[in-house]
Amino acid sequence: MEGSDSSVTARVTAFYERHPYPPPVDDLDVYRRNWDDRRRRAESHLLWPAEPYRNDRSILVAGCGTTQAAHYAVRWPKARVIGIDFSAASIAFTRELKQKYGLDNLEVRQLAVERAAELGQSFEYVVATGVLHHLADPDAGLRTLSGVLAANGAIHVMVYAPYGRAGVYMLQEYSRRLGIGHADAEIRDLAASLKALPPDHPLAPLLRNSPDFASSAGVADALLHPNDRSYSVPQLMDFLDRAGLSFGRWLRQAPYLPWCGALASAPHHSKLIELTAEAQYAAIELFRGTMVRHSVVAFRKDRPAHNASVDFDGDAWLRYVPVRLPDTIVVRDRLPPGATAVLINRNHTYTDLYLPIDAREDRLLAAIDGERTIAEIYGATQSDRSLARDFFRQLWRWDQIVLDTSGAAQTHS
Repeated sequence: MEGSDSSVTARVTAFYERHPYPPPVDDLDVYRRNWDDRRRRAESHLLWPAEPYRNDRSILVAGCGTTQAAHYAVRWPKARVIGIDFSAASIAFTRELKQKYGLDNLEVRQLAVERAAELGQSFEYVVATGVLHHLADPDAGLRTLSGVLAANGAIHVMVYAPYGRAGVYMLQEYSRRLGIGHADAEIRDLAASLKALPPDHPLAPLLRNSPDFASSAGVADALLHPNDRSYSVPQLMDFLDRAGLSFGRWLRQAPYLPWCGALASAPHHSKLIELTAEAQYAAIELFRGTMVRHSVVAFRKDRPAHNASVDFDGDAWLRYVPVRLPDTIVVRDRLPPGATAVLINRNHTYTDLYLPIDAREDRLLAAIDGERTIAEIYGATQSDRSLARDFFRQLWRWDQIVLDTSGAAQTHS
């Protein structure tokens, strides 16, 4: 989108005042019921594997929209949550939720992401999902958020990905050529016109599967937004680097890994595993072709050394405590030959991401209780050490578990 930063910001602000996003909701009861200490612990060890579980973090939700800050206040009731957004309408909706649900742990400020330093605070967890790609200067926004991230903090960044959004960008250009504006009638006509798209149009899969097109606000946000950019994997890595951040992990990593799904048995598997990790991610993004967003956990480049990544090459993994992710399921009917069960993470959208396991692996899986180390589990089940290492590394890669590595980290501190 051409124009000065100030003019772009003005257009984006006016857009969200007219079309608050996501569509406001006034019921958080279902969301609250879905969150318990088991789910919080799993999320904590995904973000901070080397730290003992805590539920009282300081959290900044940057570009919180109408509900996101309230969601974080509900899911982390002992945390201190601050939500900021430049949209007065979005802030008003969030304040209504704060009052209705008595969210005393939530503070809401009408403040642009680029001005987060004015809060005068640092945060252990910064959430910036679906906001940076709409800023006039995304680099300035991410640098600011990096600057308010605590030394041991984690930042969750979600940005659009280019290849899976090809249909979106085609319809954005179509709308510009027709001079379609933001009036309610124009949005309704656009939504109705989408029903006439050819069934093989690149947008068709998103129309079938994405909740973004279930409301007029979603249609407007996807197809009529005044400022929208996307990042391929290499561009995202450079984006993080310019902000003084280092890549930690993908929020859901199996779709990006050559050991998971169809690529694990493809002829090119051997070539993929010879690449660096970043080169693997970039190649697999191109191979999969339909990723619409990237969700990444990143850290400050100067984070403490004990927060190192999960490592199965030495002996530290023996002291890791595996924790099941709540959105995983075990399927025991219509199984592949030789399988006792199939493991699926319901957050995965690719149909090749299912993990068959045999009877020995099933016993190891059943022994996961969130308390015992891998060494204790494989000892209790009388399993082979190399089998245990390979299986738990596989569970971690496939987003079936996260790992509490704090015991191993304390051993080396």
